Amino acid sequence: MTNASTAASAGSFTAAALQMVSTPDPVQNREVAQRLVREAAVSGAQLVVLPEYWAILGRHEQDKLAHAERPGDGPLQQFMAALARDTGIWLLGGTIPLVSDQPGKVLNSLLAYGPDGALAARYDKIHLFGFSRGDESFDEARTIAPGDAVGVLETPFARVGLSICYDLRFPELYRAMGHCDLVVVPSAFTYTTGSAHWEVLLRARAIENQCYVLAAAQGGRHPNGRRTWGHSMLVDPWGEVDAVLVEGEGVVAGAIERARIDDVRSSLPALGHRKL
Repeated sequence: MTNASTAASAGSFTAAALQMVSTPDPVQNREVAQRLVREAAVSGAQLVVLPEYWAILGRHEQDKLAHAERPGDGPLQQFMAALARDTGIWLLGGTIPLVSDQPGKVLNSLLAYGPDGALAARYDKIHLFGFSRGDESFDEARTIAPGDAVGVLETPFARVGLSICYDLRFPELYRAMGHCDLVVVPSAFTYTTGSAHWEVLLRARAIENQCYVLAAAQGGRHPNGRRTWGHSMLVDPWGEVDAVLVEGEGVVAGAIERARIDDVRSSLPALGHRKL
């Protein structure tokens, strides 16, 4: 596997998004995540992103409360730290539930671990999904407390903006990150909203920020009856889709190329033309 310093000097590195169909069983989900992370690492990925709710997608919204961990302590955090260290990668753990200060609610948190297994960044989901149409009804605010701080991960080879699923609909969040080389979007888009908006939103965020966007999704029919859209993908700074996985478990990977970012930003210097 190529190390970070080599990748930085070469001006590119490989990033991977994992697509899962998570269940209510965290043990089963850990087994799948470990297999896919190792597959990505063996293939040369130096940064790997798990999807939202990778560790548990319960039968009921309240199920995640029983698995909430205190920051820095718990089997899910220990698992991610050990897996990052064992594979020597940057591992961005989709989301796991962390204890919040609001009774009956958790934080939906993205944790980023370095190759040494140390926690390098944390981002708590700010925008909470709400949708109601026909038989479908979702209200994350019932069981999740919102975060209040923008998240950015600094690595030796890229500046990475951190966002989660529904955040994708709020472009001002991405502007607040400043200039990033890569933005990650671990997600669990519903089939209904994903089929209508997923790709166009990912491409829009890449185009307007002139950076790569890597989205790790849930993709399939879950034991709780929910169907997620999938279509994990890597989008380049021009808005072109470099790689996509439509449905089911698997890995989407591609090169994050400094030269591609520089070319787009120099030929169309929109970021420098901003007035607001």
